[in-house]
Amino acid sequence: MERTVIKYRHCGRNIHRFSAPDASCSPRADDSQRSCPICHHTLAFGLLDAPVALTCPIRNGHTVPCAFLIGSMHGPSHLGEWHDTEIHVGLSNSEGLVYNYTLSGVRRDVRGWEQCVCIQLCPPWRDELRESWDRELEQFSALPEWVSERFDEEREFGSCCYGFALTFINHMRSLDGKASLSRDQFTGSHILPRMKTVSLYINIYHAILQHGFYIANTDHDM
Repeated sequence: MERTVIKYRHCGRNIHRFSAPDASCSPRADDSQRSCPICHHTLAFGLLDAPVALTCPIRNGHTVPCAFLIGSMHGPSHLGEWHDTEIHVGLSNSEGLVYNYTLSGVRRDVRGWEQCVCIQLCPPWRDELRESWDRELEQFSALPEWVSERFDEEREFGSCCYGFALTFINHMRSLDGKASLSRDQFTGSHILPRMKTVSLYINIYHAILQHGFYIANTDHDM
């Protein structure tokens, strides 16, 4: 997901493409950006309808503090749908160290989460909560519940890495005077809306790779 996706409106439709490369490097690719894929006329934009760049929902989790992270060993293209068997989740501390529960116990990764979905859970202006998050996360990770020997037991009950992350999130919510969330509640309120956006972006990205452009079906598309 290294290329920038842009969107503009022409012929009454929202059209997505990659931003034009340097013309000196690829003049043919640059020329292809100059015409509309619907009417094939040369594009001309006013100030209010110029192309805009879409924000990529795939981010470097090591740069997002105090967040719930969703990654895939198969790469960011496999983050378009919520499949437990294909994803791995973790929690970043305020310094970008990612705690995640694996077959070998709790890992503390300084790299490997550069392309993932990030859901920041601690507001940047709450310094005291960020400090508490780091302290509690380190202590929580050392609990006997998360030793490697219990990983298969957790997996049998559908917990594993997700159970580790959600249990800690609920621990922090209780310290903040908030009620715990069930797996379904957290998934429905925090994950599924984000994954819908991610899935749409990935579909657009792949369509542009294949066809050179993507034409939105409705105004509700990106």
